[in-house]
Amino acid sequence: MNLIDVLSWRYAVKKMDPSKSVPEDKLKRILEAVRLAPTSSGLQPFEVVVVSRRESLASLHQAARGQTQVADCSHLLVFAAWDDYTVERINHMFDLTNRERGFTNDGWEAYRAMLLKSYPARGAEANFEHAARQAYIGLGVALVAAAAEQVDSTPMEGFDPSAVDALLGLRERGLRSVAIMPLGYRHSGQDWLEPLKKVRRAMGEFVTRIA
Repeated sequence: MNLIDVLSWRYAVKKMDPSKSVPEDKLKRILEAVRLAPTSSGLQPFEVVVVSRRESLASLHQAARGQTQVADCSHLLVFAAWDDYTVERINHMFDLTNRERGFTNDGWEAYRAMLLKSYPARGAEANFEHAARQAYIGLGVALVAAAAEQVDSTPMEGFDPSAVDALLGLRERGLRSVAIMPLGYRHSGQDWLEPLKKVRRAMGEFVTRIA
């Protein structure tokens, strides 16, 4: 399928089939797509935690306010943003870039100095909110990548972040959960949303062209 067909096929699945598992090769490609997602200044200020153990999914199901997709999915992706931009985190990403590219330049180092001066000074909450917005870019990429693999998914904000953070030990790692995404396969005939037409605003109402 082409990209438009893929996006037309996908929907936010409400009932997943717990007997079906996402193959490892498909999961790896979805995760690689998220790893390659763009982020502000290339800092990648979020991580993805993959949960597949049934016992863990059952605990997270409660933290997700009983949404059945979390209990029945094959894998749950938890998008966890940095709780702050620290000097160490910024330097790590700039140093990694220099090592991978095999060179440095004055402009790049000046940009590093600018971020080191401005980001930590903004405060932890402002920095977390910025990092969370980058995590949502990754979430969007994950949704498209999953659909391209013919894997169903559901983006979710309806969960208790504090409970998820505690269950996965995220705060101790300097992370905070911002979104979750069950991966699996739709339970055909059991999902009320599956047969319904996808509805979006007409292009003329959605896009404004300015010549």
